[in-house]
Amino acid sequence: MEFPDAIPPLLIKFALTVAFSFVVGLEFRRYQRMNQYKFHFGSTRTFVLIGLLGFILYTIDATHVLFGYGLLLLGSMLLIYYWRLSLKGMLSLFSALLALLIYLTGPIVSLFPSWFLILFIVLLILMLGEKPLIHRISDKLANEEIVTLAKFLIISGVILPLLPNEPIGPMMPVTYDKVWLAVIIVSGFSYLSYLINTYFFKSRSLMITGILSGLYSSTVATVVIGRRAHHLAEAAPFVSSALIMATAMMYIRLLAIIFLFAPAAGQRLLAPFLAAILLSICTVFTLFRFKDDLSQPSAAGTIEHPLELSTAIVFALSFMIFAAITQYVTSNYGGRGLNFLAIVVGFTDIDPFILSLLSGEFTVSASAIVSAVILASGSNNLLKAIYAVVLARNRSVTAAAAWLVFLFAASILYAFKINA
Repeated sequence: MEFPDAIPPLLIKFALTVAFSFVVGLEFRRYQRMNQYKFHFGSTRTFVLIGLLGFILYTIDATHVLFGYGLLLLGSMLLIYYWRLSLKGMLSLFSALLALLIYLTGPIVSLFPSWFLILFIVLLILMLGEKPLIHRISDKLANEEIVTLAKFLIISGVILPLLPNEPIGPMMPVTYDKVWLAVIIVSGFSYLSYLINTYFFKSRSLMITGILSGLYSSTVATVVIGRRAHHLAEAAPFVSSALIMATAMMYIRLLAIIFLFAPAAGQRLLAPFLAAILLSICTVFTLFRFKDDLSQPSAAGTIEHPLELSTAIVFALSFMIFAAITQYVTSNYGGRGLNFLAIVVGFTDIDPFILSLLSGEFTVSASAIVSAVILASGSNNLLKAIYAVVLARNRSVTAAAAWLVFLFAASILYAFKINA
């Protein structure tokens, strides 16, 4: 008999209840001292006794009636405690609610898996120990972001389950739910980048703009940095590095989206995309060797909110239009026509095209689909090179433009190699 098997399960549950109640009690005691509470709510021992009370009452009565009476008694005592505090001008319910949660530790130990118990205790400790951080986040988070989060939950948790898993039509070999799933995935990545940009990097350098805005949209990042570069002719290493990192982030974003949407295609695209990412990062390190003593300039421009309903509808319509065009081209012109279409689409928004290509059932090989994804991303790099040169109108973007043109040429060669 192994040692863990020799320990009675009841003893293990008892020990876990005592241990976790004790740990939370210690943290609560520190919380009281840090906030200089004049009216102390018990001590560490109080929390241990509350946890034990809940565990024993829950265990000795299979109907759990005694546990309910205990909860009522504890709640009444905490209500009196809160009333007395209110007379002193202290209206916080935090201590009372925390004591009630500790009372529930015993049933949680008995009923829930160990990972939930640990998650429960860790959350209580974070609520106690990270009060300043939570307040700062609450102060920063704008009210409209709560509404936006509600919108995202609606489009992902309400609309998606209602959509049928049926093809939209003969010319659109994608299903309704796949279209909306693409909207959710792309919007989710864009929204994450938007939040980081807005609430953590308000005063950001060009490099931060390239990295985070590239996660949102490398084309948008190129436009923002290109306009800023018009007045930064002497900061070429920083400007070009930011533009290259924006494109590297595009490949990272595409890989993540493709793996979520079509893992098999993601595995085939992993090698070329990783090569583009790593070579881009090496190019940035090389450029930084020539920065001399220049200080990194800040970036201007803001990112528009990505979770507007109109944006989601436009993306869904683009998805369906590209699916219909791709169906027509592949049916009539095969893989060669698809490659030509991919190059042309690279001068527009490539996300709906790539996702419609990966989610539909087209009459081309898997190699042709991978080739089209590479060509679309490559021609999009050519578009960004043109944007950078036209908007900056100086030599600060020369290195970045040359690198983007190189990536376009490499994409063409790699696609031909696949199709050979």
